[in-house]
Amino acid sequence: MSNAPIVRLDGNSPIAAAYRGGVVALGNFDGVHAGHQAVIGAAVAEARARGVPALVATFDPHPVRHFKPDAAPFRLTTLDQRQAYLAEAGADAMVVFSFGDRLANVTAEEFVSDWLGGHVGATGVVTGEDFTFGKGRGGNIESLKALGTAAGITSTAIGPVCDAEGPISSSRIRAALQAGDCETATRLLTRPFAVQGPVIHGDKNGRKLGFPTANVDMGGYMRPRYGIYAVRGRLADGRVLKGAANLGIRPTFDPPKELLEPHFFDFSGDLYGQDIAVEFVSFLRAEAKFETLDALMAQMARDCDEARARLSA
Repeated sequence: MSNAPIVRLDGNSPIAAAYRGGVVALGNFDGVHAGHQAVIGAAVAEARARGVPALVATFDPHPVRHFKPDAAPFRLTTLDQRQAYLAEAGADAMVVFSFGDRLANVTAEEFVSDWLGGHVGATGVVTGEDFTFGKGRGGNIESLKALGTAAGITSTAIGPVCDAEGPISSSRIRAALQAGDCETATRLLTRPFAVQGPVIHGDKNGRKLGFPTANVDMGGYMRPRYGIYAVRGRLADGRVLKGAANLGIRPTFDPPKELLEPHFFDFSGDLYGQDIAVEFVSFLRAEAKFETLDALMAQMARDCDEARARLSA
């Protein structure tokens, strides 16, 4: 991740003068995948050509979470991750529109005039061709162009980035991860799917078995297929560790408890409370229940050997 984080601005009120007048990439950008990167790259290029700030606007929580609060976890990134990925993409700042009742009831006209124009002071907007906005999704790229012209805001629509299977999308990435297809998810994201969070205390089962783990709560992240993975861990100090991780409910132990449990090879140290990112590199096998701890330990040793081999490849 970038060592130079960009500024995070509150889009629900007027932003700082230094960032007004900019070109804004506008979308949800959950994942910041290859398709999103095309929209963001176009906005950054346009901003540089004009000599104005390059901003990326995102919504948090995701509008789906507002309208369907009971929906299963589906996020591909946290706001912190998005902020780091946007820095790498060349943005000067991330504008966060907090999505709640207030924004859900803003009309398309009001969003362009009062939010993009008034709060952000945008002079240009770049979106994907399928972007919709405003109450009841009343606005699209055509109305954005018309409303933007009236507000002195240019608008540009970027077509989808496609591969042999069609447009690259967050839904395709989620489907790949749910199938355990890390390789496809990595290709579409342009980096491995990564879960980032603080290391928490678990039941110490891994330590007792000779495979200590750095447990991370999955929080609002989508759940990839339960099973064993070859992973990389990225520590706050920049170190990168190789390992094997279990994601699931640990059926050998009672009671079942969902956790992401990475075991890092050739590492000794205390990670409790530290923020780490766990990258899903390759799916090894599905979760299984073992009749004895000896059988589980033997399988864990084989998993670690296989994970080492795949990470070395």
